[in-house]
Amino acid sequence: MKLDRSFYNRNTLIVAKELLGKILVHNIDGKLLKGKIVETEGYLGLRDKAAHSYGGKKTNRVETMYGDPGRAYVYLIYGMYYCLNIVTEEEGSPEAVLIRGVEPLEGIDEMSINRFGKFYHQLTKYQKRNLTNGPGKLSMAFNIGKTLDKENLCGNRLYVESGLEEDFNIIETTRIGIDYAEEAKDFPYRFYIEGNPYVSKL
Repeated sequence: MKLDRSFYNRNTLIVAKELLGKILVHNIDGKLLKGKIVETEGYLGLRDKAAHSYGGKKTNRVETMYGDPGRAYVYLIYGMYYCLNIVTEEEGSPEAVLIRGVEPLEGIDEMSINRFGKFYHQLTKYQKRNLTNGPGKLSMAFNIGKTLDKENLCGNRLYVESGLEEDFNIIETTRIGIDYAEEAKDFPYRFYIEGNPYVSKL
């Protein structure tokens, strides 16, 4: 079942935790790429120095964060990698959840070609482990780019399904790669499924 907008229109950290185990889906002309979300990070907008919208900052890049919940916020890092975020909270409250890692489920050959230019069975063990275990990696594997910024996740192109009921332990820890964010770098806003091999950094 596809998640509706009410799922996203809630406290960002709750959404970040509850996205774990859900299924990210990219429908590319009827071909489905699917992966279980295993790692997320919450970004709490105005009061979070790690968020692009900290202090009410408004630029063309962060405009999406101020929109309605359940939209994709896609941006470029290091001039070469895209990151997929999901906008949360009410419109005007610029918060979002970064999808950091997914476990490939369906369309794995397509993901392998997108990432490495070869089929999954041709990948090395190292390449298989690194297929989708990071925000830039999963966006490349899922063919997620800037054209999907502002995409309605309640539509039929890019969305999240509820998935199966599972028991797993959630680890809460600090976020990665935000040393610039002063005290915010120590906030425990990163969540992942304990023991999953597609978590970006254990």
